[in-house]
Amino acid sequence: MTTNKNETNKLLLTTGMAWLFDAMDVGMLSFIIAALKTEWNLSESQMGWIGSISSIGMAVGAIFFGILADRFGRKDILIITLLLFSITTGFSAFTTTYTLFLILRFFVGAGLGGELPVASTLVSENVPFKSRGRIVVLLESFWAGGWILAAVISYFIIPSWGWRVALLISALPAFYALYLRYGLKESMVVWNKKIKKQPLLKENLLNLWNSHYYKTTIMLWIVWFMVVFSYYGMFLWLPSVVILKGYGLMHSFGYTLIMTLAQLPGYFVAAWLIEKWGRKWVLTTFLVGTAISAVGFGSASTLISLLLFGILLSFFNLGAWGALYAYSPEQYPTSVRASGTGIAAGVGRLGGILGPLMVGEMLTKQYSFTIIFSIFCIAILFAVLAIIILGKETKGIKLE
Repeated sequence: MTTNKNETNKLLLTTGMAWLFDAMDVGMLSFIIAALKTEWNLSESQMGWIGSISSIGMAVGAIFFGILADRFGRKDILIITLLLFSITTGFSAFTTTYTLFLILRFFVGAGLGGELPVASTLVSENVPFKSRGRIVVLLESFWAGGWILAAVISYFIIPSWGWRVALLISALPAFYALYLRYGLKESMVVWNKKIKKQPLLKENLLNLWNSHYYKTTIMLWIVWFMVVFSYYGMFLWLPSVVILKGYGLMHSFGYTLIMTLAQLPGYFVAAWLIEKWGRKWVLTTFLVGTAISAVGFGSASTLISLLLFGILLSFFNLGAWGALYAYSPEQYPTSVRASGTGIAAGVGRLGGILGPLMVGEMLTKQYSFTIIFSIFCIAILFAVLAIIILGKETKGIKLE
């Protein structure tokens, strides 16, 4: 475990940059979907599948790479996942068919889905327990930086240079993976040698459902499913929703950029509160704020209300994400920590498949945005109930 402040900051920056690149890809996809609708004449249902196929890949990647990280170590798996999503993102820039684009998006999602829980586990195991929650939330704040960068690139690049150039820019993190190979330290080396003797899948899954952890596993699976379902259903459609509410492509990108900027203060407030209130109540509070903001955004009929609730939605939802990534790795012992977090994230990605598809299908059937975003509100409140009833506070608990 790192006790030196400089080492902690270096670890945060190193893994945070990988997180930023992942977010840049996800954020850029929301703008690319809006551009592809025009270029490839896509239906709302086809637009929904682009987001959902990425979530299918993320589900597979989170579970598969999370289990591998418990067997082979966090560092190498982190590098592999970063390379996978970067290289396949670059290939997708050259696709000319909708089907091939979907196939490549699956592999992009697998790399991205594997990187996130592995990175948060690596950081959790290597920082002082008194500041662990704050550091992990700050790690998540790099996600906001990636979304902001995606919005800026999309606003200036896609209208003038096209979506292919934007995707090529998103593929550049492959070079960063080479730096990680030499600039990142493995966590708990002695333990890592011991864990290789354990079976890969069977023991991991059984441990998650033993008498000590089954309530935790149920809680995390419900929360991850509902949070990811609502996040990808709302945010992958964000620029398209603004367009469908009557604003042009350029205005949509600009307004989404404004909303995205609110993600950073959301993370910072959550990081400040998480060591004061604890993980459980920060996560609960920010999820309730997300639920209320979702209804307001879906019902917005003026530009002012659209921007206001869009800003609040970004603030509360991304703050909740930070708390969730801090909360999840603290629920399990070291031997199944990456597996437990990765499998919970994988279950969540199933929600990420359903969310974008549901929006596309409901828009095709001409349901109102008020109804659509009310469904997301109910899903988030269900996650809140699971945390209150089944969740335990992990503030100040030392990890094994």
